[in-house]
Amino acid sequence: MSPDPVPIGQYEKRPTVPLPDGARVHHGDPAWALAAATAAAKAGDHAPRLVVDAYPGADLPLIAKLIADALPDWRVVDVEEAAALPNELIEARFADNLTEDRVFGVLSHATVDSFYDAERLDKLAVEADGDDRPVVLLGWGADLVARRLTSPYALVLADMARWEIQQRQRAGATNWRARNPDEDRLRKYKRGFFVEWRVADRHKRTLFDRIDFLLDANAIGGAGTVSRDPGMITGEAFRAALANAAEAPLRVVPFFDPGVWGGQWMKEKLDLDPSQPNYAWCFDCVPEENSLLLEDAEGAIVEIPSLDLVLSQPKALLGERTYARFGAEFPIRFDFLDTMDGGNLSLQVHPLTDYIHQTFGMQYTQDESYYMLDAGEGAVVYLGTKDGVDREAMLADLRAAETGDRPFPAERYVNAFPAKKHDHFLIPAGTIHSSGANSMVLEISATPFIFTFKLWDWGRLGLDGIPRPVHLDHGERNLAWERGTQWTEANLVNRIEVLSEDGDVVEERTGLHELEYIEVRRHWFPQEAAHDTEGTVNVLNLVEGDEVEIVSPTGAFEPYIIHYAETFIVPAAVGPYVIRRTARSRSEGFGTVKASVRGTRTGEA
Repeated sequence: MSPDPVPIGQYEKRPTVPLPDGARVHHGDPAWALAAATAAAKAGDHAPRLVVDAYPGADLPLIAKLIADALPDWRVVDVEEAAALPNELIEARFADNLTEDRVFGVLSHATVDSFYDAERLDKLAVEADGDDRPVVLLGWGADLVARRLTSPYALVLADMARWEIQQRQRAGATNWRARNPDEDRLRKYKRGFFVEWRVADRHKRTLFDRIDFLLDANAIGGAGTVSRDPGMITGEAFRAALANAAEAPLRVVPFFDPGVWGGQWMKEKLDLDPSQPNYAWCFDCVPEENSLLLEDAEGAIVEIPSLDLVLSQPKALLGERTYARFGAEFPIRFDFLDTMDGGNLSLQVHPLTDYIHQTFGMQYTQDESYYMLDAGEGAVVYLGTKDGVDREAMLADLRAAETGDRPFPAERYVNAFPAKKHDHFLIPAGTIHSSGANSMVLEISATPFIFTFKLWDWGRLGLDGIPRPVHLDHGERNLAWERGTQWTEANLVNRIEVLSEDGDVVEERTGLHELEYIEVRRHWFPQEAAHDTEGTVNVLNLVEGDEVEIVSPTGAFEPYIIHYAETFIVPAAVGPYVIRRTARSRSEGFGTVKASVRGTRTGEA
């Protein structure tokens, strides 16, 4: 059964999404027996064929062992070993995408067949067709062989989330078939982000409507073992669960990470491991990297990438206008930056839209904002250059700091605005910025991930003992020098506008700047506040109050509980919804911030 409800106000670290009625999670040998029986039923008079297409990063040897133990009479064929191109050829083919830079590459638009020898794929298909034994075809892109078969087959997708892949890479796992166990983790991430994951996501979208089963590859491997009993669900249950999820509020699974500037706020407020030195980040709404936990009536769970929801249900989740504008990408990111009793973030700038498109192949850039969930004594946000700044002197001092000649005198060139709880600082791309120490930031931003040009990192080393990368050449080309003190204060600091006061409910616009595509509304209320997605996805966080519930005026979904500081998604398909205090809440009042994409609400021009 599911665990007891989370205590009042306590942050839920493992939220789940229900599987449809009657669906269950299958485990162990019986799961593989069910897959084998499905393959046999499809094959009819032919020998059965089972295809297991695994996301790059999955522990293929361990998956092969699980299959062999469960299906000893079946021949398991490693498609990657038999038909993948040599790593040297793959690296040469994608050299322009990978570049020599430690962090940045260029997005690949390749397809999975680019990693394989077509003649060897043909040969594998002929051999499988001619084999009178049951056969399993296993590996990333195994469906390339399956499409060449003359007889029907059952299809399994062994899927996993990017965050799990990153944890394995930090522990020594390589990129797909690469020989780089000891390589810098930033370079491993770069190879995944710019090449492997782009191709893999493009590939698995072709499988969603056809898979017979989904296997939780997050639970297989990571330390040479089955870390927990891996679950398998039917393709029908997978598709139905995601279709249902796109019509009700949900949360993705947050993950937490330390950093050189990390703080102590999340440890206490979010009930995290107190033995860890710090937590810097919490990614609590980054669907491209977070997971979804699909739970059956018995409490059994299958973990899948939350990106699967975006890729399979983009119109219902995002809304027709947002989908038309961004495609199957989730355009809003919420995350936490904790510097309480920690240090300053790096002084940084994000690329302008034209620059990120021309240089890296991204269609939009990382416009963002800092919403102060909390702030301690002396908290500041560094934002915008000072009026009359000497551009050449500032760049000279940045270069001197990069070489270690002397520290960069940030206060000489960059504004430091005092920050208090519930302040909102807007950061359109091109604006130099940093969160100072003793702040708890809810970062509301667009979603291009890693495109941060560090200009000065306060003379620190990374947690790995290596200086964190600084990109002055990129940064210089993107700094908006005209955003001086007066402009920044007038346009980017606490641009609060009261939109309505309906009884006890106050609705405010807190940003973002007109150059940014995200609209943020804040609601204060003692009992409840009515909302409507108006045809576009809403992303919210409970920034004040202990606990609320999200309810449908028409009963379209079950009430959904939200605790303090939790980020949640309300899909576009939901339409009207109400946020109200729960019966057990003890707070006097509540506050939420809500982000949506401008110009995509129903009726907007």
